[in-house]
Amino acid sequence: MTTTTTELTGGGAAPGAAPVAAARTRGGGGGLGSYLLVRFLLIFPTIFILVTTVFVLMRLTGDPITAAQGGRLPAAELAARIKAAGYDRPILVQYWEYLTQLVRGDFGTALSDGRKVTEMLTTFGAATLELAFYALIVAFVVGIPLGRLAAYLRDRWPDAVLRVFAILCYATPVFFAGLLLKLVFAVNLGWLPVAGRASTGAEIELQTLDGSTGIYLIDALRLGDGEVLSDVLEHAVLPAIALGLLTAGVFLRLVRTNVIGTLGSGYVEAARSRGVSERRLLRKHAYRPALIPIVTVIGLQIALLLGGAVLTETTFEWKGLGFQLVEYLQARDFVAVQGIVVLAAVIVAVVNFVVDVIAALIDPRVRY
Repeated sequence: MTTTTTELTGGGAAPGAAPVAAARTRGGGGGLGSYLLVRFLLIFPTIFILVTTVFVLMRLTGDPITAAQGGRLPAAELAARIKAAGYDRPILVQYWEYLTQLVRGDFGTALSDGRKVTEMLTTFGAATLELAFYALIVAFVVGIPLGRLAAYLRDRWPDAVLRVFAILCYATPVFFAGLLLKLVFAVNLGWLPVAGRASTGAEIELQTLDGSTGIYLIDALRLGDGEVLSDVLEHAVLPAIALGLLTAGVFLRLVRTNVIGTLGSGYVEAARSRGVSERRLLRKHAYRPALIPIVTVIGLQIALLLGGAVLTETTFEWKGLGFQLVEYLQARDFVAVQGIVVLAAVIVAVVNFVVDVIAALIDPRVRY
C-alpha cells in the first residue's frame, strides 16, 4: 500500500509548505502592497498604448490641417500652413514631439477655433464629469434595489418583468431614450426643461461666480440661491435618466445573478437551517457579497458612460466634452478630437486603477 504525503506528515501540510508560505509573505508575493504597485505601474503602458493608437489613427487620414482645410484654401497657402505647423516632418519626429508635449500637459491648439485644447478640456470636462456623476446615481438607485428585488422574487412574474426592463435599459440607444423622455416629460407634460444645463439667467449667475468650478451643482451650492440650484437640478434630470438607465440595466442583472448565487451557498444554507428568515438572509448574508462584482465593473461602466455621454450631450445640448467632440468632428478638427479621446483614455485607466484598489480592499481574494 502506498503511503501518502499527508499520512507521513500526520495530516498536516506537505514538507516545505510552511517555509514557502513564509517566504511568500516576507517577499510580499500576493500582498496588497505588491498588487497595488503592479496595478499602478500598468497605468503607464496602458496610457502609452492608447495615446499611440489614437495618434496613428488620426494620422491615417493625413495631417490635421489638410483634413480640416483641404479644398477650402489655395494649395500654396495650405502647404504654408502645413509647414508652419510642422506636419511636413517625418511621422516619428511628429510623434516624439507630441509625446513630449503631452508630458508637459500641452494637448496642442484646436484648428477650428484657435483655443488651447487644455483650456477646452478643463472647461467642458467639468460638464461631462457632472453628467456622469448624475448618471451613476441613477444607475445605483435604480439598478441595485431592483436587482435585489428580482433575486428575492426569483422565477416569479415581477422577476421576469425586471429582467425584460434590464435588457431594454441596456439595449435601447441613448439618443432614442433621450428623445422619448424629452417628448413625454418636456414637450407633452411640460414638467422639465427640454435642453441645456441651466436657464439663461442661472447660467449668467453661475459663470460670473468667482472661482467657478464649471460644475453647476457645486457652483449653485456655493452661490446659495435656491432657485438657481433647483433650476440646475431640473435640467439634469432627463439627461441623467437617459444615460443612467444604460448602466442601471447592467447593475440590475449583476446584482440579481450574484444574489441568487450567494443565496445558494453553504453558509446561507446553514443559516437557513437554523431558522433565519429569508428577508434577513437576503439583507445580512447575500446582499453585501453580491455588491463586489458591481465594484469590479464600475471601471468598464465609466467607459460606457463616457461613450454614451456623446449622444446624451448632443440630444440634450448639454455642453460637455461629448457635445464638443461632435462639433470638432464635423469641423474635422483632429487636434481637438485627439485631445478629447486621449483625456477619456486617461480617465478610464485611472478609474480602473481606483476600482482595483477598492476591490482589493473589499475582497482579499483578488490580490492573488
